[in-house]
Amino acid sequence: MFFRPFLEQASCADIVQWLMKNLSIEDPGEAIHLGSLIAAQGYVFPISDHVLTLKDDGTFYRFQAPYFWPSNCWEPENTDYAIYLCKRTMQNKARLELADYEAENLARLQRAFARKWEFIFMQAEAQVKIDRKKDKTERKILDSQERAFWDVHRPVPGCVNTTEMDIRKCRRMKNPQKVKKSVYGVTEESQPQSPVHVPSQPVRKTTKEDFRKQITFLNVQIERHCLKMSKVAESLIAYTEQYVEYDPFITPAEPSNPWISDDAALWDIEMSKEPSQQRVKRWGFSMDEVLKDPVGRDQFLRFLESEFSSENLRFWLAVQDLKKQPLQDVTTRVEEIWQEFLAPGAQSAINLDSHSYEKTSQNVKDPGRYTYEDAQVWF
Repeated sequence: MFFRPFLEQASCADIVQWLMKNLSIEDPGEAIHLGSLIAAQGYVFPISDHVLTLKDDGTFYRFQAPYFWPSNCWEPENTDYAIYLCKRTMQNKARLELADYEAENLARLQRAFARKWEFIFMQAEAQVKIDRKKDKTERKILDSQERAFWDVHRPVPGCVNTTEMDIRKCRRMKNPQKVKKSVYGVTEESQPQSPVHVPSQPVRKTTKEDFRKQITFLNVQIERHCLKMSKVAESLIAYTEQYVEYDPFITPAEPSNPWISDDAALWDIEMSKEPSQQRVKRWGFSMDEVLKDPVGRDQFLRFLESEFSSENLRFWLAVQDLKKQPLQDVTTRVEEIWQEFLAPGAQSAINLDSHSYEKTSQNVKDPGRYTYEDAQVWF
């Protein structure tokens, strides 16, 4: 840990000064921000508070023991948390009294691990006996470091959780029988973790057939989502070449911007309402480009009117507009769209498959900005 030039504790000013000196940071605000990111991971923590951030005041900070570093420690289990909370109830009440949210978590854990609670209690009791043999100052420091560890992995409600689930944890959860290491020497079957939720249902035993299905599924996903680097590069190059003339940082706009030059050609083009050749060329890239451009959208609507199918686009545009409506106007607008496009005998009836129509009919009973999402996707 690069903070080790400090001994047991340091003030915010000391940490900021050290960061600015050793990382060549000129702005104190940037140093405080970097220090807050480090504190959020639990490498440093305030002595008198449990919100892991770096405050620009007289707060003193202690440095976490390497054993508890996120980079060195495995993901703790609910049994570890139960031992820790149980141990807190046996120690100094004034200094280590459980907060309200911790007491609630302890009650949940006790219900979830009712069958093994006696074993958990014995583990906590053994830990307390070992701690009491240590020096008072050493024990106080260890207690604060341990609590900071759980402030990271079971944070105070309302604080940012820096241990959000990632893809590696998701893959571990697919194997519920995998045994993990434990902070306090207790092992349990791997289960989904969260600060307040403790699974209490029995876990079905994983069979060889389950493993075969999982391996097959992962192989299919790998084959489906993996592309050769050459193909990715070709696709990126093709996309870049396609849009290079529309990037103002690379290709100057034609005609030039009248706000920074004396050329008024752009105003003349806008007044003529005739799209430029370059603009029309972009419509050919995709349907999204046509619909994003107001002129292209109008031209496409005129074409659909000549083909007697403009109701499809008008419905799509009405649904897009609904998503931007003020909340007080949503109910009225939902009813208007229903009567115009989907109600029996509607003036501009559109064709939907039976499943989408049935689902949309149910959504209309509870109107919202996304009532017609299923019907819109069908188009």
